[in-house]
Amino acid sequence: MKKQTAGRTRLGDFAPKFAELNDDVLFGEVWAREDKLSLRDRSMITVTTLMAKGIFDSSMKTHIANAKKNGVTAEEMAELITHAAFYAGWPNAWAAFNLAKEVYEID
Repeated sequence: MKKQTAGRTRLGDFAPKFAELNDDVLFGEVWAREDKLSLRDRSMITVTTLMAKGIFDSSMKTHIANAKKNGVTAEEMAELITHAAFYAGWPNAWAAFNLAKEVYEID
Protein backbone atom coordinates (compact mmCIF):
# COMPACT_ATOMS: atom_id res chain seq x y z
CA MET A 1 0.00 0.00 0.00
CA LYS A 2 1.36 3.40 -0.90
CA LYS A 3 1.93 6.00 1.80
CA GLN A 4 -1.17 8.09 2.42
CA THR A 5 -0.70 11.87 2.37
CA ALA A 6 -4.25 13.13 1.85
CA GLY A 7 -4.62 14.27 5.46
CA ARG A 8 -1.48 16.37 5.39
CA THR A 9 -2.24 17.66 1.90
CA ARG A 10 -5.79 18.78 2.73
CA LEU A 11 -5.63 19.55 6.45
CA GLY A 12 -1.97 19.69 7.44
CA ASP A 13 -1.88 23.44 8.05
CA PHE A 14 -5.30 23.63 9.69
CA ALA A 15 -5.46 20.40 11.72
CA PRO A 16 -1.98 18.86 11.78
CA LYS A 17 -2.70 16.26 14.48
CA PHE A 18 -5.82 15.01 12.72
CA ALA A 19 -3.86 14.88 9.45
CA GLU A 20 -1.12 12.87 11.16
CA LEU A 21 -3.61 10.41 12.66
CA ASN A 22 -5.37 10.01 9.30
CA ASP A 23 -2.21 9.37 7.31
CA ASP A 24 -0.04 7.53 9.82
CA VAL A 25 -2.50 5.64 12.02
CA LEU A 26 -5.66 5.02 9.99
CA PHE A 27 -3.92 4.37 6.69
CA GLY A 28 -0.34 3.76 7.82
CA GLU A 29 -1.16 1.25 10.55
CA VAL A 30 -4.78 0.05 10.35
CA TRP A 31 -5.17 -0.28 6.57
CA ALA A 32 -1.64 -1.68 6.35
CA ARG A 33 -2.54 -4.76 8.44
CA GLU A 34 -3.02 -6.86 5.32
CA ASP A 35 -1.96 -9.98 7.20
CA LYS A 36 -5.20 -9.65 9.22
CA LEU A 37 -7.64 -8.48 6.50
CA SER A 38 -6.96 -7.92 2.82
CA LEU A 39 -7.31 -4.48 1.25
CA ARG A 40 -10.24 -5.92 -0.70
CA ASP A 41 -12.03 -6.95 2.48
CA ARG A 42 -11.24 -3.64 4.18
CA SER A 43 -12.64 -1.79 1.17
CA MET A 44 -15.87 -3.78 1.27
CA ILE A 45 -16.25 -3.16 5.00
CA THR A 46 -15.55 0.55 4.59
CA VAL A 47 -18.08 1.01 1.77
CA THR A 48 -20.71 -0.85 3.80
CA THR A 49 -20.00 1.23 6.90
CA LEU A 50 -20.16 4.54 5.03
CA MET A 51 -23.42 3.42 3.41
CA ALA A 52 -24.88 2.46 6.80
CA LYS A 53 -23.92 5.85 8.21
CA GLY A 54 -25.44 7.68 5.23
CA ILE A 55 -22.14 9.22 4.11
CA PHE A 56 -22.29 9.82 0.36
CA ASP A 57 -19.74 12.58 -0.10
CA SER A 58 -16.44 12.35 -1.93
CA SER A 59 -15.10 9.93 0.68
CA MET A 60 -17.69 7.30 -0.29
CA LYS A 61 -16.87 7.71 -3.97
CA THR A 62 -13.16 7.45 -3.17
CA HIS A 63 -13.70 4.27 -1.15
CA ILE A 64 -15.80 2.71 -3.92
CA ALA A 65 -12.96 3.54 -6.33
CA ASN A 66 -10.48 2.00 -3.89
CA ALA A 67 -12.68 -1.11 -3.69
CA LYS A 68 -12.59 -1.36 -7.48
CA LYS A 69 -8.81 -0.92 -7.45
CA ASN A 70 -8.57 -3.57 -4.70
CA GLY A 71 -10.38 -6.13 -6.85
CA VAL A 72 -14.08 -5.72 -6.02
CA THR A 73 -15.96 -6.25 -9.29
CA ALA A 74 -19.01 -4.25 -10.34
CA GLU A 75 -21.15 -7.35 -9.76
CA GLU A 76 -19.75 -7.78 -6.25
CA MET A 77 -20.31 -4.10 -5.46
CA ALA A 78 -23.92 -4.41 -6.63
CA GLU A 79 -24.38 -7.46 -4.41
CA LEU A 80 -22.75 -5.71 -1.44
CA ILE A 81 -25.07 -2.72 -1.79
CA THR A 82 -28.14 -4.92 -2.31
CA HIS A 83 -27.35 -6.96 0.77
CA ALA A 84 -26.60 -3.91 2.91
CA ALA A 85 -29.80 -2.18 1.76
CA PHE A 86 -31.83 -4.35 4.14
CA TYR A 87 -29.68 -3.28 7.09
CA ALA A 88 -28.61 0.24 6.15
CA GLY A 89 -31.74 1.47 4.40
CA TRP A 90 -33.23 1.53 0.94
CA PRO A 91 -32.54 5.24 0.26
CA ASN A 92 -28.91 4.69 1.28
CA ALA A 93 -28.68 1.86 -1.24
CA TRP A 94 -29.98 4.12 -4.00
CA ALA A 95 -27.37 6.74 -3.15
CA ALA A 96 -24.60 4.13 -3.03
CA PHE A 97 -25.71 2.64 -6.35
CA ASN A 98 -25.54 6.06 -8.01
CA LEU A 99 -21.93 6.53 -6.86
CA ALA A 100 -20.96 2.97 -7.74
CA LYS A 101 -22.36 3.37 -11.26
CA GLU A 102 -20.16 6.44 -11.72
CA VAL A 103 -17.04 4.67 -10.44
CA TYR A 104 -17.64 1.52 -12.49
CA GLU A 105 -18.70 3.65 -15.48
CA ILE A 106 -22.09 2.00 -15.91
CA ASP A 107 -24.92 3.93 -17.58
